[in-house]
Amino acid sequence: MKPFGYARPASTDEAVRLCAAGPGAHFLGGGTNLVDLMKLGVETPRVLIDVSGLPLHRVTRTAEGGLSIGATVRNSDLAAHPDVTENYPALSQALLAGASGQLRNAATTGGNLLQRTRCRYFQDVSKPCNKRLPGSGCPAREGTHRDLAILGHSPECVATNPSDMAVPLAALDATVHLIGPEGERAVPLTEFHRLPGENPDQDTVIRPGELITEVVLPPPVPGAASRYRKARDRASFAFALVSVAATLRVAAGRVEHATLAFGGVAHRPWRARRAEAELRGAPATPAAFQHALIAELAEARPLRDNAFKVDLARRLALDVLGELTERQPSRAG
Repeated sequence: MKPFGYARPASTDEAVRLCAAGPGAHFLGGGTNLVDLMKLGVETPRVLIDVSGLPLHRVTRTAEGGLSIGATVRNSDLAAHPDVTENYPALSQALLAGASGQLRNAATTGGNLLQRTRCRYFQDVSKPCNKRLPGSGCPAREGTHRDLAILGHSPECVATNPSDMAVPLAALDATVHLIGPEGERAVPLTEFHRLPGENPDQDTVIRPGELITEVVLPPPVPGAASRYRKARDRASFAFALVSVAATLRVAAGRVEHATLAFGGVAHRPWRARRAEAELRGAPATPAAFQHALIAELAEARPLRDNAFKVDLARRLALDVLGELTERQPSRAG
């Protein structure tokens, strides 16, 4: 472990000022990912700015009827919050599918969004990795990539975003709120994480010194049900091979509203816009769902050992859409 400084600001303004004071500053929430990366030598911060004591730990309803989730809200608290379990069940399901109870008690909302890929080449400092050291190469393309991306990757990087929580947030049209040296701004969750392109070291659109303050969910769509499902190699404490978050409302046997996002397949939660367009107004039938999913996954570019993810994503999403349809019998007939 290399020496580093530690600061505990009393306000968000002080936190931003400390972070902007020089390079090498990192915000610290629960530390469930950052501290691991420090132990591996992947992250070597000059100073840790502990934001866990800032007043960003509340879940409150917005004036519009949505939900504001503070950046330091613990994953376990968010999963059990009555407004989440009642109105955004896919979010609760995703949080409970991640990590372990002990880690969920420490992990924060902001930290969850900023966690870095679990690609073994990124985590091993003895190996080249464009995400860790731009220009050094991506050995995963020809090496071990079974768990890695099939959508949106580039010759520079085939890593995947590991977050469970971010997938339903993408499907639910969440917005990430930030404060930094240039003031406050809001970024749609679907635009918060970057695809790798030629700069895979840049995971998100966060600017230097910016701090996540809250994540805001819009009001739930009336009559829509939501669901999160995760396929993984073991029943617990495993990252997703593929995950799916969806919302669906059916009336008179047709799809009135649908959103869909995949996890475990790309550098960011993959919002399935093409599938959604195909679903709107279509019959709420397995055949229509199948058609929409095939259209969405047509752009997948699997590597040597992860082509199975294309079929897995299609089957998992088909099951989720089927479950959501069955939960609305009074509106589907």
